[in-house]
Amino acid sequence: MKLLIISDTHKDIETMEKVLLQHQDVDAMIHCGDSELDSSYFKQISVHVVRGNCDSDTNYPNEIITQLNDDIVYVTHGHLHQVKSTLMPLSYRAQEVQASIVCFGHSHLLGAEINNGILFVNPGSLHKPRGRKEKSYAIVEKLINGWSVLFFSSEHKIIEELNFKI
Repeated sequence: MKLLIISDTHKDIETMEKVLLQHQDVDAMIHCGDSELDSSYFKQISVHVVRGNCDSDTNYPNEIITQLNDDIVYVTHGHLHQVKSTLMPLSYRAQEVQASIVCFGHSHLLGAEINNGILFVNPGSLHKPRGRKEKSYAIVEKLINGWSVLFFSSEHKIIEELNFKI
């Protein structure tokens, strides 16, 4: 399984579309909220999208729980789980839904970690990154014995590569 994860694009359609076009080979495309676009935009393309705190369109769900191959993927923006302070509420929710991977945004800070056997990935922001200068997104791939997480700049250059054994 291979996922493209983006978040916090804040109406930057040009950058977002370049990334989506660059990675047509993935099994799923995920937007973790704060697109600030009308939900009808995403009906034209196959992207799982949740509502962020800056999204006024109420047609977006607050969370998505979907099964891809053998893994349950949980997607949320993060603002309803206080992700800027702690991952504990998000971790509890991930355990409730039996997720093996959690995709979230909100903080504009890229990062990935394993917590209680669950992979948590924040792709950063494709519009206004925090903590570093590069706009970013993530490609996550399930391996035989773990996960590969690649963070890319909006120019498709690798920023960071992480591997997690499970």
